[in-house]
Amino acid sequence: MGVPDELAERMGMAEQHEYLRSRFSRRNMIRGGAVTVGAVVGGTFVPGATAQAAVPTQRTAASPEKVDGALVAPFGRHLAYGNDPRTEMTVSWQVPVAVKKPYIRIGAHPWDLSRKIEAEVRTLYTPAGVGASGDHTQYYLHAELTHLRPGRTYYYGVGHQGFDPAEAHLLGTLGTFTTAPAHKAPFTFTAFGDQGVSYHALANDSLILGQNPSFHLHAGDIAYGDPAGQGKSTDTGFDSRTWDQFLYQTESVAKQIPWMVSYGNHDMEAWYSPNGYGGEEARWNLPDNGPDAKNLPGVYSFVYGNTAIISLDPNDISFEIPANLGISGGTQTTWFEGQLKKFRAAKDIDFVIVFFHHCAYCTSTAHASEGGVRQEWVPLFDKYQVDLVINGHNHQYERTDVIKGNAVTKKLPIGGTAYPETEGVVYVTAGAAGRSLYAFTAPDSYEGHENEVDSVSSFICLKDGAKQNETVTWSRVRYLNYSFLRVDVTPASKGRYTTLKVQGIAETGDRIDHFTVARRAK
Repeated sequence: MGVPDELAERMGMAEQHEYLRSRFSRRNMIRGGAVTVGAVVGGTFVPGATAQAAVPTQRTAASPEKVDGALVAPFGRHLAYGNDPRTEMTVSWQVPVAVKKPYIRIGAHPWDLSRKIEAEVRTLYTPAGVGASGDHTQYYLHAELTHLRPGRTYYYGVGHQGFDPAEAHLLGTLGTFTTAPAHKAPFTFTAFGDQGVSYHALANDSLILGQNPSFHLHAGDIAYGDPAGQGKSTDTGFDSRTWDQFLYQTESVAKQIPWMVSYGNHDMEAWYSPNGYGGEEARWNLPDNGPDAKNLPGVYSFVYGNTAIISLDPNDISFEIPANLGISGGTQTTWFEGQLKKFRAAKDIDFVIVFFHHCAYCTSTAHASEGGVRQEWVPLFDKYQVDLVINGHNHQYERTDVIKGNAVTKKLPIGGTAYPETEGVVYVTAGAAGRSLYAFTAPDSYEGHENEVDSVSSFICLKDGAKQNETVTWSRVRYLNYSFLRVDVTPASKGRYTTLKVQGIAETGDRIDHFTVARRAK
């Protein structure tokens, strides 16, 4: 991505960003021509600005004054909850060139889309030399919808001047979404990490759509625009256009199911902002209730029914890949504990589920377990009896026994039940969403093909790139093929057991694991 190897090795994310700006920004902006004020600053966007195209040296898009909007079709629609999933939803999409007056239509029926809301445009400009392409401009659009009714299905269409989704010949472009219910009710959600663009990614998407989930959790490493993933902006094939492919691929699911992401090591892109997340902020519009939405846009929480979901950013505490190590100055962990306290005290919340990228417990030969997560967050998982932790990072499926204090408190066979109030936490690595697979040192062991071993040789990533070997007894299920996670939440009356029924589903549709997490309902 334009930083020499010998420099990138010593630089953090903010230093790389400054280097790239000093090398590329002025040259390209002066040679390329004027830039619309508020549209592109240092190669990134200004949140809240409605932007026209930056004018690159070699134009990759026609002038917006010359483009007939009727010839430009939106693509890459994806949904995300606002701070309150019962009443808030953001619809996001992309257009290949700049358009005039983008908007969304929304209504309770496909023939009643009279409500029309202006969309926000976020423009990303990537100059030649930063990425694998020539000068390249991307246009992302977002419409924040508020004051929706809980548990209601809405129809929507996205458009712009010359492209009206309410016209009869464009009704096939409409999408739907359903807000969270006002009260506790059964629901399903799905999860995985490390998808990218591939045939296997498509296969997982089609299976996920068939589960009819209320929402989907993507635990980092989203599109792989940066294929290296070390937070080092060397010339490693970075290509921002990969996001175009990803959003087009994911649209079949994400246009109707909120696609809630957290950020992994492959999601740090130094050109766009000092924290590496400027590109993600252009493409996604997530809840902004975290500790620092500016520096940690992937840290947030939301509540669906009786379940609280917390998204964390482990780049902040990663020993293995330290490009953003310490970026929050400890505020993320402080906020996280406050969220755990709040949710455990809330009378309507039974389950607390945490998802993020780097693994707390995994025996993969690639990344294994992250020492920073064990140091900073595992004690909080134990203290506040977190019900389920979902990770990616390692490209395989692995599920632990019940763990507390870094030790197995209960063996959890396939089909077993864990009680987090008294026993501990179950950890699932679900990182086989589409990228090339990793490996285990122990044989696979999954539903219908169990191969139990007493212990597994692995390691934990420590500070300064060190690795400490460890022999673990908590690796219960291992499956080295493409898969995702399905979770069915069933509320119960006060005092009875409410449950999370968790299943690992292979790309073939076969079930590779299942277990239950149960706790007494409030």
